[in-house]
Amino acid sequence: MHRLHIILLLLYGLCGAQSFADHPQQIQIVYFTQEVAPPAALSNLEPYIADKGLQGALLGLKDNNTTGQFTGQNYVLKQVIVPQQGDVGQAYAELLQAGYQLIIANLPADKLRQIHQLNKEQALIFDVFTRTDIFRYSQCLGDVLHLLPSRAMRADALAQYMLKKRWRRWFLVTGAMPEDVLYAQAIKRAAKRFGMKIVAEKRWLHTYDARRTAQSDIPVLTQVEDYDVLIVADEQGLFGEYISYRSWLPRPVIGTQGLVATAWHATHEQWGAVQIQNRFKEMVGRKMTEQDYAAYLAVRSIGEAVTRTHLLAASQVKAYLLSEQFKLQGYKGKPLTFRSWNGQLRQPVLLAAPKSLVAVPPLEGFLHPKNVLDTLGYDQPEVHCQ
Repeated sequence: MHRLHIILLLLYGLCGAQSFADHPQQIQIVYFTQEVAPPAALSNLEPYIADKGLQGALLGLKDNNTTGQFTGQNYVLKQVIVPQQGDVGQAYAELLQAGYQLIIANLPADKLRQIHQLNKEQALIFDVFTRTDIFRYSQCLGDVLHLLPSRAMRADALAQYMLKKRWRRWFLVTGAMPEDVLYAQAIKRAAKRFGMKIVAEKRWLHTYDARRTAQSDIPVLTQVEDYDVLIVADEQGLFGEYISYRSWLPRPVIGTQGLVATAWHATHEQWGAVQIQNRFKEMVGRKMTEQDYAAYLAVRSIGEAVTRTHLLAASQVKAYLLSEQFKLQGYKGKPLTFRSWNGQLRQPVLLAAPKSLVAVPPLEGFLHPKNVLDTLGYDQPEVHCQ
């Protein structure tokens, strides 16, 4: 009887698998982005990557369809790439009119806000580009889930490590771009939160090539009172790489250059990360970037939700992803979940030097009453979404 029972189960499984193969559930996902002009290169050693994000989504699609062979689901990725001078709003409206409900948006903050205003809860948007804090604590986007760590999460991760090292005295150098100012604001918030002191603050206002003047300008710029670390706020990479080894005092550099806080890094190999690093490189021929990782997680989140619920409507997928039942493997040692109050993906943040992984906050000793990952970024009592 025991053998007969096993044989019947196997036959049932084979029949079920055949039925799934004949009539799989179709899941349509849109990858939505806009072409951008390549930025001015700081160095010829770093080639411009035009498909950041897209390749991560394709790897996630491949993984979803591997599982889908056994769960009766087939995932399809529609790529919509708006030309540089194209109308993002019109392209997005056409997607809504066509009935697409699961959309991965690789767009800057202003464009993300634009499509959110058009969305009106018709689709669920997975933001794989922005790190804008205001979207996480005041002007929250109700139809949007954020996959990358916010600036506040990154700054808090750095602050935790600085506190552990007892490097409490900070010197902050901020670039002239609006994004640099936002990053500096996150650093100041983290300093106050963790009891650090910003002993000096300066702006980088040089408009000419930093490479030509680094040896003369940077030592002069960095002549301030003593400090433990020099924090650079230079998200565009216009001057930050030239701070190290040229400052007036011999101090470590952290922030957007030097020791950086990031969602993903080529040096990360723990918790199974080495296998996804290798699979991505074999498939694409380059290293995985933050945006690739975020898009991968977006597709995998959809796969997890649909596999568990067999539901496809945006509201239903969103409800599951924000529930306590959802947990995602993100190769960072802890299950990843979404914060219900602002749509931010909870995740450890990697602190990495160019050739080594230094730490993975939240660090041991930083406690939280509910979830230790909420020690990074804006916690629920701090959020006042409108």
